[in-house]
Amino acid sequence: MIETLAYLLCVVGFAGFGYKLVEARRSQPVRTMWFLAGFGICIATGIMVLTPAMTALVGTGPVGEWVLSLAGDELKLGAIGFAVAFTQSVWRGEGARLAPHALFTGVTMVLLAVCFTLSEPRRVGDDTVFAPASLPFALADKALFLLYSLISLGLLFAVFVRSARHAEPGPLRAGLWLLVVGVGAAFAWTFWDVDDVRRLAQTARIGAREDLPSSVLAAATIGFVTAGATLSAWSPAVSSVIGRVRAYRAYRRIEPLWTALRAAVPGIVLDPGRELAGGPEFALYRRVIEIRDGHLALRAHFDPDLPARAEKAARDVGVSEADLPATVEAVTLAAAIEAGRAGRRFDAAKATPDTLSDAEADVAAEAAWLVQVSRAWQRDAVVARVRAATLA
Repeated sequence: MIETLAYLLCVVGFAGFGYKLVEARRSQPVRTMWFLAGFGICIATGIMVLTPAMTALVGTGPVGEWVLSLAGDELKLGAIGFAVAFTQSVWRGEGARLAPHALFTGVTMVLLAVCFTLSEPRRVGDDTVFAPASLPFALADKALFLLYSLISLGLLFAVFVRSARHAEPGPLRAGLWLLVVGVGAAFAWTFWDVDDVRRLAQTARIGAREDLPSSVLAAATIGFVTAGATLSAWSPAVSSVIGRVRAYRAYRRIEPLWTALRAAVPGIVLDPGRELAGGPEFALYRRVIEIRDGHLALRAHFDPDLPARAEKAARDVGVSEADLPATVEAVTLAAAIEAGRAGRRFDAAKATPDTLSDAEADVAAEAAWLVQVSRAWQRDAVVARVRAATLA
């Protein structure tokens, strides 16, 4: 199950980083984005070579398993090297000195291959075993991999955290935090090999296959890194869906208030029978306008002295400060609807100001305010108690 998830995430990773290369031609230096693409391709390929599908393709013989194991480690180191190069290129631009770390990475990869070869691993069941004479090379192979990986990933983690904390809110910051999580998962994935080193030193053998925690961390690494690196590609679509869901929820939440105003002032409905025509965002906008029109149509029926009395009464009955403005608005609106039915009018010059105008001139802000008023409106017992107290 986990191996299949990792394999699928590899496919997503290839597609995502391929998109970033195309996007780089318009927005970023190509060299910088090649480093990012190299990171994604290496880590995705490194996971892919450890999947059952690749094992079946290469074969289950000792040579095939030896090649896959070495390739997996080398690709992990390559991914880390590309990640460091990408980070330096982003922060220092064309003047970034990439040669020192590239040389360090190349030397490490060569030494890793030499130590792995000299360790002469042999497959016995589900374990890889080493002869006493070759055990030091096996330990050196593991220690070298851990030392390089943990230092480099730790530096990357610190850089991405600092960058995410100072970035402006938006897709860039969200993408950086996703990269932080991805690098953190890669760090944990690498650190998990410490247990292999301990077991290797004690028994001269290690597990030949990725265990469950390692596979989970591998899947998390490629998933979060791909999501963070390709956020600019899919965040607009996700934001659009989220916006539609939020608009529909607000649309439904202000329905009780709208229903009461529609009953009191039927003429406010702009397009009867087609409330959701045009999508949830437009429907919410229209419903906000209709509620505002109803509020204005009842303006002459608002008692100018009622808000002050309602506020005092609301505090007396235990309404919280956070709910106080919406409760007062619900009480005064209910009283205005009742006054309109009874034909009671008040001096328009002293009428209660339109509290809807206190919100920012923004549909989302007005909708959020109306949701609070509608929630207070639905608390019939509280509104009734406040109204009774104002009349006492």
